[in-house]
Amino acid sequence: MDRTISLVVAFDGTDFHGWQFQTGLRTVQGVLEPALQRVVRHPVKLCGSGRTDAGVHAKGHVSNFTTTCPLDPDRMRHAIGSRLDTDLSIVAVREVHEEFHAGFSAVSKLYRYRIHNTLNRPVENHTRRFAYHCWKKLDLDRMQAAARSFVGKMDFSSMAAAGCVRESMVREVLRCDIERHGDEIRIDVEGTGFLHKQVRTMAGTLVNVGRGIFEPGDVATIIEGRDRANAGPTMPGHGLCLQWVRYPSHLLQPPLSASLEKGSPAAP
Repeated sequence: MDRTISLVVAFDGTDFHGWQFQTGLRTVQGVLEPALQRVVRHPVKLCGSGRTDAGVHAKGHVSNFTTTCPLDPDRMRHAIGSRLDTDLSIVAVREVHEEFHAGFSAVSKLYRYRIHNTLNRPVENHTRRFAYHCWKKLDLDRMQAAARSFVGKMDFSSMAAAGCVRESMVREVLRCDIERHGDEIRIDVEGTGFLHKQVRTMAGTLVNVGRGIFEPGDVATIIEGRDRANAGPTMPGHGLCLQWVRYPSHLLQPPLSASLEKGSPAAP
């Protein structure tokens, strides 16, 4: 009997060329699938919650696959995890509804961009691989004011990678929060979906505001102009991390459990 299994994984993206399989390059999918196949003993094709670029990290990337393997999730997690390199970890394994799809079923996802904002280098805090170093002092109040312009459903062409073409360039950002934690500024962006390099360009635009290159009110004008050339730089990938992906609760349960939860008749 086929089962749909979801994986939550964390990875240090430094030595990966992103999540999605690429011939001849080390990717998260390219490392995960062979490990999975050795455990479940049949070919596996992972469906991911989204791509990540080279160098980008994840704390809660989600993928799913179909299997006839009878192993329970805890044993499967241990068996898969023991076959992985030290920069990739299985956070959780669970059986989910047959209609679950890590990409299409996602309700929202949160990305965090970390900026080490002090003269001292981030290596002193052991965060060199995970935070961008900006030694010029950033004005947090200006950045927070500018961030409000990103919230809403709108055309984000000006924040997408050059050459990025989609059927629709409209995306919805649910929140864009900026906080300082000691020497570090964290930009949290939650949205229902993102264009290629959108969050990294949003972060670069906010850094320009914090440095006084842009005014907070310029961000709305840049978005309305839909011209990538007017926005800030695309920040380096190593400062970005996918924190989590959210799904409808009933899809995170096996079919029988989901039916009982919704009050539907249980199968005989």
